[in-house]
Amino acid sequence: MFPTLARVLDLEAVSRGLPEVVAGKEHLERPVRWVHVSELSDVAGVLQGGELILTTGIALPEDREGLARYVRELAEVGAAGLVVEFGRRYFDSLPRALVHAAEQRGLPLIVLRRELRFVAVTEAVHALVVNEQLEELRSSEAIHQIFNELAVEGAEPVEVVREVSRMAQAPVVLENLSHQVLAYDPAGQSAQVLLAGWESRSRGVRPTGRTGHDPRTGWLVTQVGARGHDWGRLVLVGAPSSAQEDVAPETASHRHTMLLERAAATLALNRLLVRDRESLERQTHRTLLSGILTHALTVSDVALRANALGVPLEGRRLVGVVLRQRHGTAPAALEAQSRLRDFTETAAAAVREKRLTALVGALDDEAVGLLVSLGSRDDEHSALEGFASSLRRLALEAEELEPVIAVGSSVGSVRDARRTLVEATQVADAALHDSPASGARSASYYRLPDVRLRGLLHLLRDDARLQTYVERELGPLLAYDAEHNSQLIQMLRIYLEQGRNKSAAADAAHLSRPSFYDRLHKVERVLGVDLDQVESCLSLHVALLSLDAVRR
Repeated sequence: MFPTLARVLDLEAVSRGLPEVVAGKEHLERPVRWVHVSELSDVAGVLQGGELILTTGIALPEDREGLARYVRELAEVGAAGLVVEFGRRYFDSLPRALVHAAEQRGLPLIVLRRELRFVAVTEAVHALVVNEQLEELRSSEAIHQIFNELAVEGAEPVEVVREVSRMAQAPVVLENLSHQVLAYDPAGQSAQVLLAGWESRSRGVRPTGRTGHDPRTGWLVTQVGARGHDWGRLVLVGAPSSAQEDVAPETASHRHTMLLERAAATLALNRLLVRDRESLERQTHRTLLSGILTHALTVSDVALRANALGVPLEGRRLVGVVLRQRHGTAPAALEAQSRLRDFTETAAAAVREKRLTALVGALDDEAVGLLVSLGSRDDEHSALEGFASSLRRLALEAEELEPVIAVGSSVGSVRDARRTLVEATQVADAALHDSPASGARSASYYRLPDVRLRGLLHLLRDDARLQTYVERELGPLLAYDAEHNSQLIQMLRIYLEQGRNKSAAADAAHLSRPSFYDRLHKVERVLGVDLDQVESCLSLHVALLSLDAVRR
């Protein structure tokens, strides 16, 4: 970045001339790209913009129109400012026409009341420009080196956010597309204050472009995503701390933009990486399960390699099982890996205890997958019940978190093994979020009929398309509530939960019918919908359930 005109005027080589700003004082933050010494009245023709013009004024026009034209041409070409030295043409004051024209055009006009060596000024400013650019390159190199290391090490999002906050010395928040906080670092400030009403505050910040600054809040925001799919935003909250007051504002802004965008790239890259640490046996099983799910292995390869591991799949009934642990306190990254590794071994021990035949391996950072191979005489329900009982007992003995056991539909060939595993994965994700009511299941594991619409929406909660759907359906109403401190979203929820019965909804909201009806009319106006249309209400109800899933 380039130094500002204000900073140039503070240089010793310039301040010796007793500079005085006589016009355009509000534009001293303009960047100075270069210094140009010229006595020509048509100098604008050789400028490119950003130059600070030094002149004695000896050749400036005499008439008002000529002076106005001179200033206009400088302003149009984007000159940073005009410096006139007293002593050759002007002695105590500049022509009013020149000052007036500069004020009208917003061109900073400075007089030097003491004679200076212009060459000393150009040398000082050009040295400052070069030093600024060199410092920018060094800063850029340091930032790229730090985040390259974080990317290679597979740093967790919280580590990346913490590093951004440390380098910017300001709070940083990583959020998803529904403005829910995924990670944050308050930079020594109060976390409660930083996150208070975050969703409402964040909704009001909509900078243009992938990276933008919001002047109202002082936030710097950049999109986070990869392969053309954004999944969140990285936010630098507020201005730099006082520790950076010696840095020019425009330089700090550029540095923070570069810092935020590099961090966003690291977050996007790390989301694409899958890391796990397993025993060789578990890793081999995981490779086969992954090959089934991603079609990376052919059917014959899967069958051949599984048979070599002592898990025959051909001519057998195959059942996909996915295990998840109910969340307690969020563990650190290394602790989470250790828990998953131990949980995988516990699942393998339960399989051995019940003398089942199965592939057992981690599917991702949180789930363990099994492909159970049953013989023609094996009872599927008894085998799964026995496995579930052993797993829960072993998990309890190992002081592990309560497991969620999800089962897919059984299939009769290796070619269909992916279908049962995918179904089990979907059931596990939904069941982990919203367990069916007591007595809803006849077995100690979950199957597809045990999860309904809420479970499906929870399964899709991280999908940017669902978050976009929620924003499209409810975004204006959520923004209205945030701006007016109203509860229209709650009124809509009550109305839909009461089966669109306005009288019952008014009673449930503890409002008079006219008051409740008035709120419903406001909902219609804000959203531009007709609540008497069944399809509109259905769409809004699904959006509300999706909003609940996203917020959880």
